[in-house]
Amino acid sequence: MAWARPYINDRKQGIPPKNASEILSYGDVILVNQISSNEYRLSQLPKASAAIVSISPDNGAIKAAVGGFSYKQSQFNRVTQAKRQVGSNIKPFIYSAALENGFTLASLINDAPINQWDNSSGVVWRPKNSPETYVGPIRMRLALAQSKNVIAVRLLKSIGLDQAIGHLSSFGFAPDELPRNESLALGSASLTPLEVVTGFATFANGGFLIDPYLIDRIESADGEVIFQANPSLACDPCELSNATAEEVETSTELSPLNDSGTPDSRPQIISAPRVISAQNAFLITQALNSAIWGADWSAENPWQGTGWRARELDRRDVAGKTGTTNEGKDAWFSGFTRRLVTTSWIGFDDPSHNLGKSVYNNNLGKDQITGTEAGAKSAQPAWINFMKVALTDIAPESFEPPAEIVSVRIDKVTGKLTTNTNKSSLFEYFQLGTVPTEYVSQDNSVDIFQSEDGVKNEEEELF
Repeated sequence: MAWARPYINDRKQGIPPKNASEILSYGDVILVNQISSNEYRLSQLPKASAAIVSISPDNGAIKAAVGGFSYKQSQFNRVTQAKRQVGSNIKPFIYSAALENGFTLASLINDAPINQWDNSSGVVWRPKNSPETYVGPIRMRLALAQSKNVIAVRLLKSIGLDQAIGHLSSFGFAPDELPRNESLALGSASLTPLEVVTGFATFANGGFLIDPYLIDRIESADGEVIFQANPSLACDPCELSNATAEEVETSTELSPLNDSGTPDSRPQIISAPRVISAQNAFLITQALNSAIWGADWSAENPWQGTGWRARELDRRDVAGKTGTTNEGKDAWFSGFTRRLVTTSWIGFDDPSHNLGKSVYNNNLGKDQITGTEAGAKSAQPAWINFMKVALTDIAPESFEPPAEIVSVRIDKVTGKLTTNTNKSSLFEYFQLGTVPTEYVSQDNSVDIFQSEDGVKNEEEELF
């Protein structure tokens, strides 16, 4: 019973109990979980809801889907029916659009507060980072890894709403359900977990939009196959001859009759539509890998990615993104390896509640997660627990750079080419034709956002 504290509000709990009489009375009917033959844990039906869905990025096969706590409690399937604001889970798609519009992972964007007059509401719009810290010019890879809100807004402003919405719709998101304002960059769009995981699968499989499916085949009582799914495969038509035996098997529909009246045994293989380039998918995946494994404690402003808790899996072939909405109404984590993509969501069905905040409980151990609930604290632990099991039989597989991707050494501060080999530099990936051409000056004290006459450009120009 050590965990049971009185509920005060979404952000406050009462003091931890010291004895059972503070919680229960004789005659109470209670719910318990049996831990062992003589050990029980006090339990309760949760008011918060959650969902998790996992699919194969190669053909869309749904490997797991949990739409709520109990079907007896609620028949509402949150995987397929709950459209919730996605928060920062939308940012990889905004950044993908940026790559299509002249940006690179080394592009510098100004991480500074935004104060923008909104004529429609008559107030100033001030999107903020979470936490509310700003470091000035920052490379795009780091901005996504650290989930910088103002950077996403600046990128959207630079791209333009029409181009951004057109790009996002290529991931299967209905364009008429995407807000036509700059809050789109912060995840004001409402999507189902199945829609979100399908979008992330496009990064995992190298740029293809797959169609999730649940039923592989239907057999009669005699074992006769009366239905066989025929999913499209994430590969270019020229690559279909190299499809694995497993992919071919799962993409073979009931064979039609040939001219002789017997079933044609040849598999009919369908290629999923390519919606982004392999290079775009690879570069976004690299930035999402930095959201988990990226860190630099030697920098003037030390940082690590928002998804660092996934390092617990001890797999370098994992990429992912946290997501939290305003007031903590919804928390997300979407992440993937090359062969498995999983999205986890948690929130209340009743939108008047938010996930709130939990304070430290002296009765519990040091591994408890406390503080304001968010994607990393609320949704990611479930994702980690699931992937620990789901990845057991999936061998690590690195994200291989496709053709026309090169790696060059750049300066950490400016994103320009450098010949230095010390901690001031690192290697970055670029698509051919986008590699920087200018080398960094030896004097890094120069303000890179000054014009030639020494006058700092206006904020609107500092994308």
